[in-house]
Amino acid sequence: MTPGTKRRTVPTELAALAMGVSEATIRKWASRGKINRYGGPQRAEYDLDELFALASPGSGPAAGLATGPASPEAFPG
Repeated sequence: MTPGTKRRTVPTELAALAMGVSEATIRKWASRGKINRYGGPQRAEYDLDELFALASPGSGPAAGLATGPASPEAFPG
């Protein structure tokens, strides 16, 4: 993230919807360090840009994910 750019976070449910996976998968990715978890103890949130980077073809450990994310425009920020 570049300086001055606001982080666009979404709750677990929307992160899962954007990625086409279950909420459990989002939580598992966070526990394994593939994505960062933001928010407080009772409200987990995930950065959309991190999720989209994870799903990009040829990017790191997530290369070849079966499903793609929703477009970033689906989540006005």
